Amino acid sequence: MESSAVLLGSKGLIRKHEFVRVIIQCLYSFGYQKSALCLEAESGISYKSSDFKLLESQIFSGNWYGCIDTINGIKGLTDDVRVSTLFLVLKHCLLEYSNCGDDASALAMLRKEAPIFHFSKDKIHKLAYSIFTSKDMNLDCSNDNVIHELRKKLLRDLEKTLPPPTCLPDRRLEQLVETTVMAQIDSCMYHNFSGAVSIYEDHCCGRDQIPTETIQVLTEHKNEVWFVQFSNNGEYLASSSSDCSAIIWKVLEDGKLTLRHILRSHQSQVSFVAWSPDDAKLLTCGHAEVLKLWDVETGTCKHTFEDHGFIVSSCAWFPDSKRLVCGSADPEMGIHLWDCEGNEIKAWRGSRMPKILDLAVTPDGENLISIFLDKEIRILNLESNAERVISEDHSISSLSISGDGKFFIVNLNNQEIHMWDVAGEWQQPLKYTGHQQNKYVIRSCFGGVNSAFIASGSENSEVYIWSRHSSKPIEVLSGHSTTVNCVSWNPKRPKMLASASDDQTIRIWGPTSSKNVKPGQS
Repeated sequence: MESSAVLLGSKGLIRKHEFVRVIIQCLYSFGYQKSALCLEAESGISYKSSDFKLLESQIFSGNWYGCIDTINGIKGLTDDVRVSTLFLVLKHCLLEYSNCGDDASALAMLRKEAPIFHFSKDKIHKLAYSIFTSKDMNLDCSNDNVIHELRKKLLRDLEKTLPPPTCLPDRRLEQLVETTVMAQIDSCMYHNFSGAVSIYEDHCCGRDQIPTETIQVLTEHKNEVWFVQFSNNGEYLASSSSDCSAIIWKVLEDGKLTLRHILRSHQSQVSFVAWSPDDAKLLTCGHAEVLKLWDVETGTCKHTFEDHGFIVSSCAWFPDSKRLVCGSADPEMGIHLWDCEGNEIKAWRGSRMPKILDLAVTPDGENLISIFLDKEIRILNLESNAERVISEDHSISSLSISGDGKFFIVNLNNQEIHMWDVAGEWQQPLKYTGHQQNKYVIRSCFGGVNSAFIASGSENSEVYIWSRHSSKPIEVLSGHSTTVNCVSWNPKRPKMLASASDDQTIRIWGPTSSKNVKPGQS
């Protein structure tokens, strides 16, 4: 028998007998029964505690009063756990008695044991109810296999209820290893892939997991490029420019982009674009002008929203790709909900809906987030009409939502990006600094697997990338010659990023081709 005092590890924090017991459990769960039995015999350590072994023997023999005595004798159980455990045993006992026609024994057990253990009225009712309803199960009490399987299920339920050291949590070794792996992934600044990681060594990704190097420069726009956004399926990129046009680009298999459509219809600069969730439609907004709806496949304009002089400052799609919501810089116009033909479905106007600077709809369609009065963030639950307002100390220029809809970021003119949770559990935002923003509209975005990164443009001509866990940038990308207005991370290609600049170009960024670049260099 191994001594329980033997410790493992360089810090002496792991009890050897517990470690071996967890390994034995793992072997059993993997189906390696012979190996588990061999380890139990060689170490003298059993996977099952003596209390649980006794319970197992009593349950298989139908010694219910003995089970109750054993449970009452287990040390260290809280009252709640003890009552829950006894409830499981009594319920099973009543089920067997009643299905074998022994109602007298069932009622005798119920009358004797229930008052002793101070069961609530609710639990007593459930026990009594089980006597009468269990007969509907038509159990064959003469069939030993049926009774044996039911008792095995009771033991599994007890294993989940009884705490250590009486019973071990299910798959404990896997839990421990997975927790360690997740901690290493969380601390890895460059982690940017899904799926399994090797446990042969500590996990640590290199900077080749994220976009850090220019792989293509798109020069078709003839003036400043103000906005870029990848489609939801990652197969297209849309851009808009002060040259009064928008362009749809196709992402090829090799990662290169090629021009698909040039959208010319606006009489003014095109300030932003928005993909429908199904990627079949694209909205383009002229600066202080009209909103237009385009067919992505053909590149033709399907509708122009210009009713009642509504000047759109921002817009977003609902998940059904049939409705869109638009905000106006005109404080009298507020926010409008339209269908794709321009029919008004709903409107929010009045003093509580002043000048709208930017807005977004969460991917589940439940929340409408808007920026108004320069420094205010309004989160409106569209089902309950409950709203929450967050006040920032500095002017907000833009808004972006994470892929899972749980978080959003805002760019402030004090050279900070703030991340808030949509649910409203945070009292303070996470803050990201390092970029430059004083007077222009700079847009940021989430990116990478599980939206693990934040990227932003900057007035100093560079692109900044942060891990969500770090307030300081992990990469600063150089290439543009003047202000970078907007960035977009490909949602399906986690190593592809696009940036739009006043230098009239769009840069497509990918992972570095060099294997010798040290982390932190760009």
